[in-house]
Amino acid sequence: MRTAIYPGSFDPLTNGHLDVIERAVKLFDRVVLTVANNESKQALFTIPERIALARESVKHLPNVEVDTFENLLVDYAERRSAAAIIRGLRAVSDFEFEFQLALMNRKLNERVETIFMMPKDTYTFLSSRIIKEIARLGGDISAFVPENVRIALTNKLKHIPEK
Repeated sequence: MRTAIYPGSFDPLTNGHLDVIERAVKLFDRVVLTVANNESKQALFTIPERIALARESVKHLPNVEVDTFENLLVDYAERRSAAAIIRGLRAVSDFEFEFQLALMNRKLNERVETIFMMPKDTYTFLSSRIIKEIARLGGDISAFVPENVRIALTNKLKHIPEK
């Protein structure tokens, strides 16, 4: 069984992420969407909340599993017997950072490949940060995230005091 890991903070999961997942399941027998904690980002949703949102969003894809990890990604990929790590590229600006990560991961474990995938052009401008900002300002995000994410984000922002 060929397995790929699709890591990210997914805070929140967007339709761009879903597009990459739907493309990856055509290439692999199993895709493990792994929700990670990114120390450099201030998360809005907790890891358990992000896992629940992701599970609901991918339930129509039987060969997608949602998980989390805390250590090195390549070690997690090895434990899961993954052949590849999927990384989404929206624009050229993503490439340099992702390329450095891929090279470091290869240095740490050359058995795990990194595959770069681009979402549909209609999603290349999407980022979780932008989605949160639009929602925070009262904009309609229904075209950019799954419905369960839209509801959760709207509810979460109602409970956050304004600055």
